[in-house]
Amino acid sequence: MDLDNKQTIIPLLQKYDLFARKRFGQNFLVNEDSLQAIVKTAEISPSDTIIEVGPGLGVLTVELAKKAKKVITIELDRNLLPVLAETLKDFNNIELLNQDALKYVAEVSPYKIVANIPYNITSHLINHFLQAENKPTSLTLLVQKEVAEKMSVLNPDMTVLSLQVALFGKMRYVKKIPAGHFHPAPKVDSAIIHIRLFTEKDPEYLPQETAMEILKIAKACFSGRRKKLRNTLPSEYHEQAAKVGLDLSLRPETLSVKQWRTLVEI
Repeated sequence: MDLDNKQTIIPLLQKYDLFARKRFGQNFLVNEDSLQAIVKTAEISPSDTIIEVGPGLGVLTVELAKKAKKVITIELDRNLLPVLAETLKDFNNIELLNQDALKYVAEVSPYKIVANIPYNITSHLINHFLQAENKPTSLTLLVQKEVAEKMSVLNPDMTVLSLQVALFGKMRYVKKIPAGHFHPAPKVDSAIIHIRLFTEKDPEYLPQETAMEILKIAKACFSGRRKKLRNTLPSEYHEQAAKVGLDLSLRPETLSVKQWRTLVEI
């Protein structure tokens, strides 16, 4: 079944009396080139276990199953389960779960995340997997273009999300995906991003507790984004800031990852 074009999926949706649900952020990918770009970016090997979030009608799921050892795909909308049972029926290496991905705890290791994720849960989903005890080795995601651009920017315009990604891994902005490559077409363009998580062998690697402490400090500082650090940095870190020569007249978005690290590394 050719799932990457409107001529196939519109009758399929009609057959099951379905439509794209706004509350689930559903926009179905219908472009072969964009689909293959996601798969290529993920660098899937025959031994890989892939976790996909929001399979929709299964267009990406099928391509992942062709290359991976196993695909665990998580769909919250139970109305899509009958159509997924049809579109995925030819594959015995796909496990379909009907649950909230933000509550999912991966029991397999290692694994990769590959997903066309709903715009409305982008930051929550990235937080969930980056902060998990059992982290993926990488995340290949199709997200809103504006969010992808913000995530790729560090100082002088850093956000808490871009800092978090930089603490746990290396992000790469891969390519823009036009809104017209989806059905229904969203109002904004998308982009493919790839995040390779650091391992203990990487010089950038941080223990979980250290990264989380930095994020806790950053969230406090960014709560007053246009304010200077002297007004938002928790007082218990002022002495350490003076010790490492961190200028408290700076604003949080201008700090480098290295400067954030100096606040907790002695």
